[in-house]
Amino acid sequence: MKKSVAFSAELEARMVAFGQRIARHLDDSSQALPHDVTERLRFAREQALARARAARLAQVAAPAWRPVAAGGHTLALQGGPADGGGRFAKWLSALPLALLVVGFLMAQEGLHHQEIEAAADVDTALLSDSVPPEAYSDPGFAEFLRDEKE
Repeated sequence: MKKSVAFSAELEARMVAFGQRIARHLDDSSQALPHDVTERLRFAREQALARARAARLAQVAAPAWRPVAAGGHTLALQGGPADGGGRFAKWLSALPLALLVVGFLMAQEGLHHQEIEAAADVDTALLSDSVPPEAYSDPGFAEFLRDEKE
């Protein structure tokens, strides 16, 4: 454990030194740039700072519930207890489950309706046929039907 902490501190120190060397090199080479390029860079820097300020203000004014990285590749809704954002997030997260249950109930009702229609079709065919319903339960009648098909 101590070895990884020391390695992490050494790595961070190297990264800081590398960043400082890059910054020094950029500062030195910026002196050789023409005036119009330095003006464009200054203007771009001012725009970037203005956008960063606006982003910070928008982040502060953001709603209480917002997607927050919760480790790995998942997202969780975070809300404050004082503003009721937690309750809203709970209700919002229960919505897909409620829709799934409603979908299952509708599918079950549709299958039940199909079964009723199939039974009604069979009953209609039996009652409208010239053969009495008792004949279908007779084993000899089943043989008669097989012989007729051949």
